[in-house]
Amino acid sequence: EDLLLILCCFLMFVGVEQISIEDCCKDGQKRGNDNEECASLPLISGSNTCRIVQEQCCVTVLEDNMCTTGINMAKGQGACESLFTNTCETKTTKMCCDCCLLGKATQEQGLPCDHNLSVGYQCGLVSRACCVDGAPDNQTTAKTEWKCAHNCVGNDTCSCFKGYKLKPDGKSCEDINECLLGASNCRGGERCINTEGSFRCQREVSCGTGYELTDNNNCKDIDECESGIHNCGPEFECQNTQGSFRCLPKVKCGAGFIQDALGNCIDINECVSQTSPCHRGQICINTVGSYICQRNSVNCGRGYHLNEEGTRCVDIDECKGPERVCAGHGCINLIGSYRCECETGYIFNSISRVCEDINECRHYPGRLCAHKCENTLGSYQCSCTTGFKLAADGRNCDDLNECESNPCSQECANVYGSYQCYCRRGYQLSDIDGMTCEDIDECALPTGGHICSYRCHNTPGSFHCSCPVSGYTLAPNGRSCQDIDECVTGTHTCTVNQSCFNVQGGFRCLSFECPNNYRRVGETVVRLERSDTIRCIKSCQPNDVACVLDPMHSVSHSFISLPTFREFTKPEEIVFLRTTVPAYGSYHLGSYDVKFDILEGNVENAFDIIKRVENGMYVGVVRQVKSLIGPLTTVLKLSTRNLTTQGDSGQNIINVHVFVSEFWF
Repeated sequence: EDLLLILCCFLMFVGVEQISIEDCCKDGQKRGNDNEECASLPLISGSNTCRIVQEQCCVTVLEDNMCTTGINMAKGQGACESLFTNTCETKTTKMCCDCCLLGKATQEQGLPCDHNLSVGYQCGLVSRACCVDGAPDNQTTAKTEWKCAHNCVGNDTCSCFKGYKLKPDGKSCEDINECLLGASNCRGGERCINTEGSFRCQREVSCGTGYELTDNNNCKDIDECESGIHNCGPEFECQNTQGSFRCLPKVKCGAGFIQDALGNCIDINECVSQTSPCHRGQICINTVGSYICQRNSVNCGRGYHLNEEGTRCVDIDECKGPERVCAGHGCINLIGSYRCECETGYIFNSISRVCEDINECRHYPGRLCAHKCENTLGSYQCSCTTGFKLAADGRNCDDLNECESNPCSQECANVYGSYQCYCRRGYQLSDIDGMTCEDIDECALPTGGHICSYRCHNTPGSFHCSCPVSGYTLAPNGRSCQDIDECVTGTHTCTVNQSCFNVQGGFRCLSFECPNNYRRVGETVVRLERSDTIRCIKSCQPNDVACVLDPMHSVSHSFISLPTFREFTKPEEIVFLRTTVPAYGSYHLGSYDVKFDILEGNVENAFDIIKRVENGMYVGVVRQVKSLIGPLTTVLKLSTRNLTTQGDSGQNIINVHVFVSEFWF
């Protein structure tokens, strides 16, 4: 068969939209009926759940179809010997065929169809079905209950117990996941846990200290007193509370005492704890468990003193005393006190009883000065904050234009009450003084390694990029490096008998000769593209039996240039070997398959080859699975062999010349 070689180094990302699980299953069933590969179905949704449902529904349809084929073969041919190939498809078909023959043998020997042999669930169903199909009507009528896993409602119709649903076969029952369907009655704070045929609700948060969880999933207070898990001492009795308990002393204290936490009786100081327990003119004296009241002696208050007889209190005239209580201001005596008549700019303080400066700044905040107010003795003075100057009226403040004194190294912008320095492009303001502009080293920034493809050179206020000396040129954007195609520009050194192949950062002069008994397809071209293939097909001389029997049909050469993968994160598909062999095809001589191998040139095991199905055909995919550091050149010798049940029917060799450049671009 002919091989189509397609080289590609790009990935495609396809967006998906949310669809229902039923749609995912229907898509899988449809593709199963079309005999597609269930393990590599095209995804119709990005959901992992949808992928699982899609694959399992597809597998179920394929297995049902395979089983039906085996049952029909057992009923029609009475033998399963033709199913000798040990493949996944024939295993399922042969199992159903053999189990059906087992059921027919059971019926022929007069044994009951509902046997208890440990042959597996699916084999037991097939065996009983084939046994019942061949039994007389009276036996069939007596042994029909096996068809339904749970209940039979008549007319060969089955139903399931509560919590189960009928499977697509109409007989078996499977558990309903009420948690997944949202059919549970769990309350807030509870988590639904599915069980066989039902579900249960489990609290996500514990009840907390002092509570226990009941059978109906509620929190109930624990009576520590009744259960005996309290820590009250012998001098106390336990009293239960919600979520806890209290220890109450058994001995009660008398009047005039209070009980502490340890049950001790402590005397109450009534003279402190009560408001004036004694009458006016009496003083309170505390005693153990009580208090007494005694008559108070004469004690004159502030502003009074005892008369000469010592019998009563009389007023003191502070204004006539030796102390100048008003410090030069006017003094007026009052009963039990005095008052000062203060001069202008002062006010009398009734607490300290002196004349104090009025402090206009404090009494009229924000009304005397626009910015700052400083009190002076009997007056005040206004001042301005930084960035302003005092106006002519001595109270308001005008903006000060600091930029007139050139405080900034480059640009200055005056703002109300201040100024702002800023820098031209490529410079930044100094963190030290906020006025000096410093050059920005773009190459040293955290993103500096991504500014230029190859090397970055800092300049005052800017930067420039450079590329390797040979093989590359700077792109129009001034940052990226572009490969120079020497084969197009004519700067290569290849001879007329050689073909020029451009690689990243250089070129290669290539020439190929076909082996003996092979002829070349096409002519030598001056310039090779990545998609070009030089192919030699077998051309045997007359009567050359060894050449005819040689299984190798063709030898091909192809070419690919790869960059150095410095940050290799996942396999990169680089070569596709497409065949015309249909996947899962069957021929009159038996099954047919294709095998792909890497024979030589797999440096550091950096490449592998896998087989998959695309558009119903086998495709070999060569992947780079490890990073390679260039410059490096290798030739991957690939083999495709066509396999049948009789052995190899043909082989093709593809030599892929891989050139890994020194750089990642």
